[in-house]
Amino acid sequence: MKEQIEAYAKRLKLSWIRENFESVKAESHEEYLLKLFEKEVENREERKVNLLLKQAQLPKTGDQPFQWEHIQIPQGIERMNILHGDFIHNKENLILYGGVGTGKTYLATLLSLNAIHRFGSKVKFHTVAGLANQLIEANQNESLPKLMKRLEKLDLLILDELGYIPLNKEGAELLFQVISMCYESKSLVITTNLQFGQWNHVFGDSILTEAVIDRLIHHSHLLVFQGDSFRYKEALLHQ
Repeated sequence: MKEQIEAYAKRLKLSWIRENFESVKAESHEEYLLKLFEKEVENREERKVNLLLKQAQLPKTGDQPFQWEHIQIPQGIERMNILHGDFIHNKENLILYGGVGTGKTYLATLLSLNAIHRFGSKVKFHTVAGLANQLIEANQNESLPKLMKRLEKLDLLILDELGYIPLNKEGAELLFQVISMCYESKSLVITTNLQFGQWNHVFGDSILTEAVIDRLIHHSHLLVFQGDSFRYKEALLHQ
């Protein structure tokens, strides 16, 4: 009988029940079934979250609380709306602007983690230069449609470090295709150390730059990060 139960559980893809049904204690058949189903659902949710976290490829963060005091938050959005991912459901974008080390990537990572754990959102983290290189390679290997289809399935795309490395013509044009695809269909979070007027240094073409900015700022919120680098402060404290 044990072998039959294991076989049926395997056939029905009830992995937790298959491995643990003998160890569950209960005072009635109903309680026994309830405990089995609860544990199976918990196990599936945990596996789903772990898979989403693996696919997101988020940078590692510390466990220190996030500091909001140095951030200018525009009207129309609140701290909790940002952290809880409400903007994702509204297909809105966040643009995190500020100097190096002021917490832009940290906030992008925190809200991504919350979106995964709270809603099971599909998230992907890329540096701008890294994604541009992937797009160029995929285009040359004739696998660009496959990569674009993967990006199209996301709920949230993080584009980190816009402005650190200028893009060549092909990379800029392919990145524009991604941004256009995301327009009003999913959310983008972009971190940058450049004002909009300087983005031409990244994309290298004024018309393309204007088109990128036009698509990003529509349905978006601009958060301005002020102050000195947290990493620099921490380094000074440890000296």
